[in-house]
Amino acid sequence: MNKQDVINAMAKDARITKRQADVALSAMLGGITKALKKGDRVSFVGFGTFSVKKRAPRNARNPQTGEIIHVKGKRVPAFKAGQKLRNAIK
Repeated sequence: MNKQDVINAMAKDARITKRQADVALSAMLGGITKALKKGDRVSFVGFGTFSVKKRAPRNARNPQTGEIIHVKGKRVPAFKAGQKLRNAIK
């Protein structure tokens, strides 16, 4: 399922136009992105929680040359599914 499929499903289920569904979905995704950028968590009870995790800096090896390289630490998005979502897909 891609973004357009989600928009079509939202429009049908909510009985709104596809344009309105697109605006609503874009606003929701934008809001989640802004919150994660600030380091906040976004939680939907029963569905799941979006958060930001930190990856520590580490040393890695270039597989072609065998040379040790330093990989900087970074922040990455994470999602943990809620209980209702986990039960729904069993």
